[in-house]
Amino acid sequence: MTPISGAAFAWAAVVKIPLVFAGLLVLIAFWTLVERRVAGFIQNRLGPNRVGPAGLLQPVADGLKNMFKEETLPPFADRFLFLLAPLMAFVPALITFAIVPVAAPLPTRWGLVGTAIADLPVGFLYILAISSLGVYGFTLAGWASNNKYSLLGGLRASAQMISYEVSMGLSAVAVLVLAGSITLGEIVQRQQQSTWFVIPLFFAFCLFLVAAFAETNRLPFDLPEAEAELIAGYHTEYSAMKFSMFYLAEYSNMVTASALMASLFFGGWDIPFTAWDDSAPWSFAKTAATFVSFWTKTLAFMFAYIWVRWTLPRFRFDQLMDLGWKVMLPIALAYVMVIGVAVWALEALGLPFGTRYALALGALNLVAAVALFWGLDRRRLIGGAGARARGPWRAPAAAAAAARTGGAD
Repeated sequence: MTPISGAAFAWAAVVKIPLVFAGLLVLIAFWTLVERRVAGFIQNRLGPNRVGPAGLLQPVADGLKNMFKEETLPPFADRFLFLLAPLMAFVPALITFAIVPVAAPLPTRWGLVGTAIADLPVGFLYILAISSLGVYGFTLAGWASNNKYSLLGGLRASAQMISYEVSMGLSAVAVLVLAGSITLGEIVQRQQQSTWFVIPLFFAFCLFLVAAFAETNRLPFDLPEAEAELIAGYHTEYSAMKFSMFYLAEYSNMVTASALMASLFFGGWDIPFTAWDDSAPWSFAKTAATFVSFWTKTLAFMFAYIWVRWTLPRFRFDQLMDLGWKVMLPIALAYVMVIGVAVWALEALGLPFGTRYALALGALNLVAAVALFWGLDRRRLIGGAGARARGPWRAPAAAAAAARTGGAD
C-alpha cells in the first residue's frame, strides 16, 4: 500500500489538524490536574479533589473561571503588543507539534495515512525554527506591560532561549549523523532497524534533556517567572484567558519537548522487544499499539518535568548563564567533534550500524557522561559564590578576608 497523495492527502490533513490540536489542548488541560495532584502527593497533601469525581473536572472549572474573570490592561501599556504577546507565545508552541509522528501509518482505502500532520523533509530544523519564535511572545509581554519586573522576566526568557537553543541543536546533531536524515519519521525508522539512539548517544540525550528543561522555562530553570524576584515575571500584568495562554504555551512546549526526546532517543512509536511493528503490512492494530507506545514514553518524560519541578530548587541567574555558555556550549561543540571522529573511525573499520556499533559508541558516551557528572558534582565546572570563594581561584579580597579570619567562613 502506497502513501496517499493529491486530494486525499489534503482531506487527510484537514481531518488530522483538528484532531491533533484538540487532543493536545485536552491533554494540556488535564495535565495541569496531574501536576497539581502529583505536587500534592510530593508535599504530603491532597491537591484538588472537590470538582467532579476525584477532582477530574477541575481543569474545566479553571477554564470557565478564567473565561469570566476581568480582563485588565495597564494604563501605560502598549495595547496592541500587550494583546498580541500571548498569541505569539501560544501559537508557535502549539504548531511545533505538527510534524511529530505519533504512531505507525494508518492504512485506509485511499492509501497509507501518516500520523503526523506534515512529515516535513526538514523536520527537526522546523522544530528549532518555530520553537524559537515563542520567545518573542514572552519578550513582548514583558516590554509591552511597561512594568520593570515584567521587562526583566522577558529579558531573562530571551537570554535563556539563546543560551540553551544552541546547545540543544548541537546535542541533536549526533542524532542526525547516525540517522542520516533530519526527518523525524526516518529517524524513528532508523532506530527500529537497529537500536534506540539513547544507547549510542547517551551523552547527547543528557545534554538535550537539560536544554529541554531550560527551553521550557521549567524548574530549576524558571528564572523568567521567579516569583521571589520578579513577582510573576513577564506575565505579571496579565489576567484571565491572556494569562492562561502563557501557561498553555508552557505546557505545549513541555509536550513537544517530551515527544522530541521520545522520538530522537527512544524510538518514537517503536514498541520495544519486538519487530512486529517495524514494517509492513500495516494495520489498525499496529497503529493503535504504536500510538500507545509513543504516548507512554512521552507522558513518562512529562512526569519527569513534574517530578523535577517539585524536587529541585531553582538556579540563580548567573549560574543559569554560566551553565549554558561556560559548560554546555563548549561541551556540546567538543561532543559533536568527538562523535564525528568516532563515527568516521567505526565506518573506516567497516563496522556496520548495529549492536556492536551502538555498544562501542555507548561506551564512549558513558565515559564522557561519568566525567561530566563527576565534574558538576564536585563543582569543578560550575558552583555558587561560596564555592568560588573557597576555591584556589578566589579573588584577592576574599583571600585576604579569609586570612584575617583564620580561613573560617
